[in-house]
Amino acid sequence: MLQFDTLIIGSGLAGLTLAIKLAEHKKVGLITKRSLLDGASGQAQGGIAAVLSGNDSLEAHFQDTLTAGAGLCDEAATRYIIEHGKGAVDWLISQGVPFTRDESNDTGYHLTREGGHSRRRIIHAADATGHAVQETLVARVQRHPNITVLENHMSVDLITGKKLGRSDNRCYGVYALNSVNDEVITIAAQNTILATGGSGKVYLYTTNPDTATGDGIAMAWRAGCRIANMEFIQFHPTCLYHPHAKSFLISEAVRGEGGLLKLPDGRRFMPWHDERAELAPRDIVARAIDFEMKKRGLDCVYLDISHQSVEFLGEHFPTIYARCLALGINISKEPIPVVPAAHYTCGGVIADLRARTDVENLYAVGETAYTGLHGANRLASNSLLECLVFADAAAQDILGKPAEKSFPLPDWDESRVTDADERIVISHNWAELRHFMWDYVGIVRTNKRLQRAEHRIQLLQDEIHEYYANFHISSDLLELRNLVLNAELIVHSALLRHESRGLHFSKDYPETLPEAHPTILIPPSA
Repeated sequence: MLQFDTLIIGSGLAGLTLAIKLAEHKKVGLITKRSLLDGASGQAQGGIAAVLSGNDSLEAHFQDTLTAGAGLCDEAATRYIIEHGKGAVDWLISQGVPFTRDESNDTGYHLTREGGHSRRRIIHAADATGHAVQETLVARVQRHPNITVLENHMSVDLITGKKLGRSDNRCYGVYALNSVNDEVITIAAQNTILATGGSGKVYLYTTNPDTATGDGIAMAWRAGCRIANMEFIQFHPTCLYHPHAKSFLISEAVRGEGGLLKLPDGRRFMPWHDERAELAPRDIVARAIDFEMKKRGLDCVYLDISHQSVEFLGEHFPTIYARCLALGINISKEPIPVVPAAHYTCGGVIADLRARTDVENLYAVGETAYTGLHGANRLASNSLLECLVFADAAAQDILGKPAEKSFPLPDWDESRVTDADERIVISHNWAELRHFMWDYVGIVRTNKRLQRAEHRIQLLQDEIHEYYANFHISSDLLELRNLVLNAELIVHSALLRHESRGLHFSKDYPETLPEAHPTILIPPSA
């Protein structure tokens, strides 16, 4: 059995930040499914939204967030995060993150603007902010003597008092599968943090990395945590449409710098849908693209930034420019083919302002968590901000707690399972799940589509439960098990919302109700 003061599951921005902030005082274990640099944080292009300039205000950022959230943002959580935004960015600068400079700006850094923002407030490192941030923090994590990193380890399930037959239901650690040798190890910790990202891989088309299988959300639900607002899946409006481009995002900032959405004949269409046109919030832009594609039978629409110079594009969007050019698309001369794709899970594990969940000693941060910031639709570039602020909040809470006595935890029991005979079942079920979730639980929904998905999910649940109970586990099986549970939570939440709001649009309930309430699911085990 491995033992740490604090165990962090996930190596995105939230997990790395927390590890660094705790390591001066705690023995920290950090496990990640693949390498430290895999995950969604490293793919973030746009940047971090925070009030840094004298031309901006906390109230403007607050109101922009509330507007995008369509009445469902938790105002206390939103204010808390926005008020701590500058401190979070200053901490990253102190760690050595190379944000793009601009001496003509009163901050000394270039600030861009994205959809839904009323000001330029997005600090960034060219168009690869996430990569720059992650590389900087990973280097610090790898050098720290108090941080033990376990790569290629996937969490199987949380170890709770209830599972141990104790009277409490606190979290004592996790069982984790070493995917290199297929051995399940026991990891004990006084505090455990879920920082595993979202569940974008439940959909056929997504900007998310392969690791985004909703592991933390599924484990928390099985442990007895409430889950909120899972019906609000953000579809990014502009994912590169190309047969050889896997899930490549075209940043919101391209539209922020004047990029225009057009039909194949060159006509703009966003002004027909919203007065803010290309700078409308993501849900509106994604629905507009979906509408035009279905109405006209299009495979994609086009994002045109060719009015900008090669020098401008090379400076502000070097990654996008180079990637498109490698695929034969010169964005300085021709538009970029784009389609919407599942991008961000706005709901998740309910966490308070200290990132605490319903299970004692269990925390949730980043995309895994539901803090109330994003409401019915996340405002662009608020996600990395939330990671930083809530990682700091969790660190403060953990450092303020007295140490607890530990005791031995039982080993993983494999005495009654055998080797799997047909692994094709896993890949087949994975493909089926992602196809019907895209078809039935996508950008526009109906009750009939949701009920079809619900029926198929139940059939998959039965098959997976039988497989999990009888055969040795694998990372593919664990991910499928978690994804199907996430799909069930998404569909259940969507069926409970009898209105259209933010990212959830129902043809059966096209109107928005006068009062907004979050969808809160309570697990049977709670």
